[in-house]
Amino acid sequence: MMEITGYRRKNGRFGIRNHVLVLPTVSCVNGVIHRIARDVPAAVCAPHAHGCGRGGPRDLEILFRILTGLVHHPNVGGVVLVGLGCEVSNIRNLLPLIADAGKPIEFFNVQEDGGSQETAQKGAAAARRILSEISSQPRVALPWNELLIAMECGGSDAMSGVTANVAMGAVSDWLVERGASIIFGENTEMIGTAHVLTGRAKDEQVAHRIEQMIDGAEKLTREVMGELAGLVISPGNMDGGMSTIAEKSMGCIFKGGTTTINQVVDYGQAPSERGLILQDGPGYDGDSMAGLAASGSQLMFFSTGRGNPVGFPALPVIKVASNSRIFEAMKGDMDVNAGSLVEGRVLDQLRAEMIDLMIRVINGEKTKAEINGMEVLTFMTVHPPF
Repeated sequence: MMEITGYRRKNGRFGIRNHVLVLPTVSCVNGVIHRIARDVPAAVCAPHAHGCGRGGPRDLEILFRILTGLVHHPNVGGVVLVGLGCEVSNIRNLLPLIADAGKPIEFFNVQEDGGSQETAQKGAAAARRILSEISSQPRVALPWNELLIAMECGGSDAMSGVTANVAMGAVSDWLVERGASIIFGENTEMIGTAHVLTGRAKDEQVAHRIEQMIDGAEKLTREVMGELAGLVISPGNMDGGMSTIAEKSMGCIFKGGTTTINQVVDYGQAPSERGLILQDGPGYDGDSMAGLAASGSQLMFFSTGRGNPVGFPALPVIKVASNSRIFEAMKGDMDVNAGSLVEGRVLDQLRAEMIDLMIRVINGEKTKAEINGMEVLTFMTVHPPF
């Protein structure tokens, strides 16, 4: 087995990429971020749709947790923060939360730095400075127990729970056996599986938290959808052969493998335990990915049967097709064909292929989503904007 390598951060964590992240504190400055992206293509620029207009404590908690989680992310070697100046998540409020990030951070406010054009020029210059500063950092041996790998599914079909998620579960078990940690979420897609997941909890406290999470997701679904709650799956999922959320859930949880569940964390929260971790987050792909990334996962597997090409800023995403048809139709987007399992390939062979690819990606090989620039940042909110 090949050695895995990464970048050791000052706080002892390891990243598998050494990105400069250009992050807006509020959507009002996304235009500035786009200009910086055009000027400094080597930086990872992550515009988003949030940062202000929401006042509930839960929304503010999520907002600050996602932004600070991305600044602290181990794959990020340096950060350029661009704010407006009058937003809720302004840099003055963020600084106490990122002061111990242990990496170069430069920040600008459009209202204080000469307007959008001048701020874009300053931001681009800062991104170039940080890129130059961190470019000489060497890759070093990365212990397996320093890995946190996310498992996500999206654009699922009836084969996702038969092929791709089963294969990802096999990889999950392999990683946990070597001391690495796995995190997966999508609480909506755990409805109907509480009896399975609680039976795998490490203790009563974790089992109770799993029940709370799934009960909460089901209650919210019934409040919002009423009698149609059992059909809380996308039209694409139904076209792909699934009929109910319970059916989707039973396939969804395979991607976490079979090991003991050691902790349930909140949306975007970093786990304090190792091994298999659940995240209390939504099923919507982009929002779920942001929560898993903000928790500190360095890499993500993403299964899809309908063909979802989405990636994530600063995080390599390995796309696993659940059927050969979508793999062939979207060869430029898919990294692995788990559909081969129904054509005679054995699970051990596919798992070995996925582990080999994962090791190459950890060591620097780009995934299709990275090559294609499919990065999207969107995250969960609870209430509508005011």
